Amino acid sequence: MKLIVGLGNPGSEYAETRHNVGFWVADELAERHGVKFRESPAWRARTAKIGGELDVVLAEPLTFMNLSGWAVRDIAAYFKVPFDDILVLVDDADLPLGKLRMRTGGSAGGHNGLKSIIQELGTDQFPRLRIGVGRQPGELRSHVLGRFGPDEREPIEAAVGRAADAAEMFVKDGVVKAMNRFNAPETTENEEPQA
Repeated sequence: MKLIVGLGNPGSEYAETRHNVGFWVADELAERHGVKFRESPAWRARTAKIGGELDVVLAEPLTFMNLSGWAVRDIAAYFKVPFDDILVLVDDADLPLGKLRMRTGGSAGGHNGLKSIIQELGTDQFPRLRIGVGRQPGELRSHVLGRFGPDEREPIEAAVGRAADAAEMFVKDGVVKAMNRFNAPETTENEEPQA
């Protein structure tokens, strides 16, 4: 079994913000596989189970971002999910808009959701998929808690779809194959990716 965790902040006022892109990808996966999230108060999260070939628990912590680790710790412990079978979906202001980067582990890179998960799991060795939301001049907090502009909607919606594809590949084929496929630079239709 795998655990895929989308990070975001609960509440309608945050639903469309850059910081909630992790929720968007988890929602896309639930929609693709015809499952519905249910609130799980004991875990302080919304969860959905994808059965069959994938055998995945989807989770969206309902604590605020900086306490996301509570839900991840408790859900992983309940389902006995090893750390390397947990994929965290997270926004990244240091990546260009729409770019994806999957890693097997590493630091929080300043992201409070990842900091909380690292603290609660006691390790930074769990896969994460960062979805680029770009960075604009000014305070980072205002940027990530802001909404995408009209010209950003198409690239971020395309990135959400690719991120869901990457999460599915992580489940079916493993993190290395997913990294090789989705960390590659974007190519045009007639251009072959470079080795």
